[in-house]
Amino acid sequence: MGAVFVTGATGTVGSAVVKHLLELGQSVIAGIRDPHDAHRVPPGAEVRKFSFDDAPEIIEQALEGADRLFLMRPPAIADVQTKLFPVIDAAQHRGIRQIAFLSLQGVQVNRNTPHHAVEKYLRSVRSPYTFLRPNFFMQNLSTTYARPIRERGEIFVPAGRSRTAFIDARDVGRAAAATLTHPGHIGKAYTLSGPQSLSYRKVAETMTDVLGHPIRYDRPSEAAYLAQLTAEGAPADYIAVQKMIHRIVRLNISALPNRSIRKLTGQPAITLEQFIDDYSDVWKT
Repeated sequence: MGAVFVTGATGTVGSAVVKHLLELGQSVIAGIRDPHDAHRVPPGAEVRKFSFDDAPEIIEQALEGADRLFLMRPPAIADVQTKLFPVIDAAQHRGIRQIAFLSLQGVQVNRNTPHHAVEKYLRSVRSPYTFLRPNFFMQNLSTTYARPIRERGEIFVPAGRSRTAFIDARDVGRAAAATLTHPGHIGKAYTLSGPQSLSYRKVAETMTDVLGHPIRYDRPSEAAYLAQLTAEGAPADYIAVQKMIHRIVRLNISALPNRSIRKLTGQPAITLEQFIDDYSDVWKT
């Protein structure tokens, strides 16, 4: 059996995929853009230079020795036809026997996302795909939305009264590792949600309880949220994506919980309380 080639191996999800594959006894090739980031890859994986900007023949060489691929789209890449499709083609030419693609919850009805285009292409070339469609990551609270929480004690997102079945990115890594290790997952699509459907007000209450200081959620308007992003100098395409994401959230498309993590891995999903406790240093002033 060959190795699993993991793209985005230094990222939040990619590093979790590497970690859990290694725990399952798999050989792992961690593809990274910058060799100086090798220390961020969990120990035990082979580190190999990889970039979505590389020529097709270079990409195919990078996949040598791998028979499975974990593929994720870097947020900065919008042109998946130019950047991701060649990776899929190289994998097909190499005889890769499974491509697990990190997609997006609800992608099957959201045709405007790059993830939809990638899923469509994987089907069209008859790739041995597995689609992983995660809900909103809990890690959004510790990264994208962390500063207002830390500085003002406020979760500042235009989610209204909607609910979300948040999932920990570490569980997504566990699920990906399981589907790449055990048989029966080719041609399948999995929506990965947490087991609880929570309002942002409930998230704020939980953070207050775990962190021991008040966190609030005041339901800011979309206009106020977008104005803040503009004032912070966020690029227009990022603002457009955030606008789209939170409009979907307000439709409660992300509200439905499931037990997909337990079913795929045999272990329960990480709770919001555990996540907040694990990342508590992020929100300290």
